[in-house]
Amino acid sequence: MDTVPRKRDWEEVYRNGSVDGLPWYRKELDNDFKDELINRQLSDGEALDLGTGPGTQALGLSKLGFKVTAVDISKNAIEEAKKLSSDIDFEVDDILNSKLKKKFDLVVDRGCFHTIEPEDRKTYLTNLKKLIKPGGLLFLKCFSDREPETGFGPYRISESIIKDIFSKDFVIEKIKHSEMRGNRKPNPKALFAVMKKKL
Repeated sequence: MDTVPRKRDWEEVYRNGSVDGLPWYRKELDNDFKDELINRQLSDGEALDLGTGPGTQALGLSKLGFKVTAVDISKNAIEEAKKLSSDIDFEVDDILNSKLKKKFDLVVDRGCFHTIEPEDRKTYLTNLKKLIKPGGLLFLKCFSDREPETGFGPYRISESIIKDIFSKDFVIEKIKHSEMRGNRKPNPKALFAVMKKKL
């Protein structure tokens, strides 16, 4: 049963440094991200891993050939993630008050958006738009509303929520039902969305 509170102290979550036991930990690049990049034959450009946490998604992107910036609200998470690679620009940053100035060809969000409070989603979108180049891609992976609601853990996101929030500024190329593979069994039901920022 999911008993993780929705509002969390992310510094506390990452304080002990043993990230490989976290429910969302995945050593390899997310399978949906990897498959989409292979299908598009994308392996370079400026990429941002939003809410990098353990840093493994950033590492997977870097190994493919992307120049990666990876951010998290938790300083403890970033300090631990820096041990993975010196080729990745790991920074402490909050998407709701982002200080990043660079623009990216690709932004991946595996588990950040679904932790954002509903009243803050417009702020998330406003700041996200500033970070993606026109024609740039957003890969979004979040808990699906097909995952039973418990009142704990991430918010469950529906296809209609994604369309309502993003369709004005992004061409939504795909919304696919998937799974969030990690340490939690069975794998939580997820949505994987591919979106292109409008020119």
